[in-house]
Amino acid sequence: MTHASDMTHVVLAFDDNRLTGALFGEFDQHLALIEQRLGVDVVARGNQVTIRGPHDACSRARDVLEALYGRLQAGDEVQSGDVEGAIRMAIAVGAQLPLPTLEPKARLKLAQVSTRRKTVVARNPAQDAYIRAMDRASLVFGLGPAGTGKTYLAVAYAAALLERGEVARLILSRPAVEAGERLGFLPGDMREKIDPYLRPLYDALYDMMPAEKVERCLTSGAIEIAPLAFMRGRTLANAAVILDEAQNTTAMQMKMFLTRLGDGSKMFVTGDPSQVDLPAGQTSGLVEATRILKDVPGIVQVRFSEADVVRHELVARIVSAYDAESRERLASRETQRARTRAVEAAIEPEVFARETLS
Repeated sequence: MTHASDMTHVVLAFDDNRLTGALFGEFDQHLALIEQRLGVDVVARGNQVTIRGPHDACSRARDVLEALYGRLQAGDEVQSGDVEGAIRMAIAVGAQLPLPTLEPKARLKLAQVSTRRKTVVARNPAQDAYIRAMDRASLVFGLGPAGTGKTYLAVAYAAALLERGEVARLILSRPAVEAGERLGFLPGDMREKIDPYLRPLYDALYDMMPAEKVERCLTSGAIEIAPLAFMRGRTLANAAVILDEAQNTTAMQMKMFLTRLGDGSKMFVTGDPSQVDLPAGQTSGLVEATRILKDVPGIVQVRFSEADVVRHELVARIVSAYDAESRERLASRETQRARTRAVEAAIEPEVFARETLS
């Protein structure tokens, strides 16, 4: 229960009337989202916004609006997903999570990746940590369920490095493992054969760079599509290298890939350890690598959860439901094993006694 003494109000005025429409959203939908997520009342009149509610919630709503307004002033767009992301970051900072996301005076500072075509801003604490990890480490593992942005952000970061001239090449790779279905023979040259497997990488790439530039880079070799099987024996120097769907690599493939890292290169490995499509009984190279390399200096592992899903809100619920089912199945197996061991333990003395008497 919130006491009257805990209630407050904050009044914000935004100088540029041209930006307030984008800040508030069509029919004030962005303000409605802030109200819903933070439990405050938000009323807009002209370029002025009044926020009423619990003190902490009002402070977070203010931080969200100021952060979004700053993005608009910088020339970036603000969509519903950006509002949701700013709210998540404000809640995380308010909860005093150990995130490097505060400027002086408690202003939200969200990690971002910028290319000439688009600026991508972190939408949750895990994305914030992921972008910052790519800034400081040569090898970064992005681990977690679908929809958390781990592949999209890796491609965005790699494209930004290529545009700035910090690397000479961008190399995209993915194991060609079919997810529960067999596609059969695929016609065409090598690129046409592997395109279906790499489509998510292409989609992110075309979001970051103009289509004609992507095609020129593909033709010149500045952007290379490299099947994992063809990486053996190479040294990847001065390159940004991405391995997507890494949970479907074998242990041998993963070791081979990681040891390709050359001077001046960065490597980003993404995957969901819970979605392995390898044949039964075969160890995932991603699972093994994250275990073996967890304490190696210069390597960072960032883990996402269903709470970090940034697609449609139903995706987070779907991921959560499947995770709950998986946990129940695992618990059931463990219970069955415990019962089996108990039965075996009870039988052994009886068998021993019978053998002794005989």
